Amino acid sequence: MKVVILAGGLGTRLAEETDTRPKPMVEVGDRPVLWHIMKHYEAFGFGEFCVALGYKGEVVKRYFHDYALLAGTMTVQLADGKVTPTDRVAEEWTVHLVDTGRDTNTGGRVGRLRPWLEEGTFMLTYGDGVSNVDLGRLLEFHRSHGKIATITAVRPPARFGEMVFGEGDAVRFTEKPQMGEGWINGGFMVFEPAMLDLISADDVSLEADVLEGLSREGELVAYRHGEFWQCVDTLRELRALRSMWDSGVAPWVTWQ
Repeated sequence: MKVVILAGGLGTRLAEETDTRPKPMVEVGDRPVLWHIMKHYEAFGFGEFCVALGYKGEVVKRYFHDYALLAGTMTVQLADGKVTPTDRVAEEWTVHLVDTGRDTNTGGRVGRLRPWLEEGTFMLTYGDGVSNVDLGRLLEFHRSHGKIATITAVRPPARFGEMVFGEGDAVRFTEKPQMGEGWINGGFMVFEPAMLDLISADDVSLEADVLEGLSREGELVAYRHGEFWQCVDTLRELRALRSMWDSGVAPWVTWQ
């Protein structure tokens, strides 16, 4: 089963980090956010990816082109320039890096991947969000409902800390709990190929056109995930993820 990752946006709200690279290539630890997302899918047995490229897609291509060479130890013969990797790369991924246009909308990017996606059920997520969602259960949920699309509903971290009052003036304070108001689309979606028929042009929005259209037709269901989820939309959110990673407590790490 293929996994689509949308990695072509401009990332304008994270301009401090995205002037020279696309947002999915911003690092948490010494690895891009895109790598963290792919490791999560790998932990559940998914290893074939279609990465929809746009803004500075060459940065993503260069990363994966050089991945096997630069990931471990190498031997260089200076006389002839021959380079021999001596460590085997742990990730057994197949990665299709597809140019989907700099200004193409989210739905249009998926539409340009049609040749890779017509065979059967596929997964899809954004290149700027990490989670510990159980992808096996998500897929089971999707299949049990028999709909064209399943999205993962998440509660984003609250913007401010939460106070719960007890007796008198006693209060319990929690800094930014994972209980923002309402449920939102957290990515980590599952689709049947029939969704591709709703994409007619590059300017089609996955959210406003495809998902809303499927919801009107009764072909959209939501898998509720009440545990960890975090997007990387601002510098503050990026710093929060980096702090978790550096502390050794990173809830999205589902791999060994």
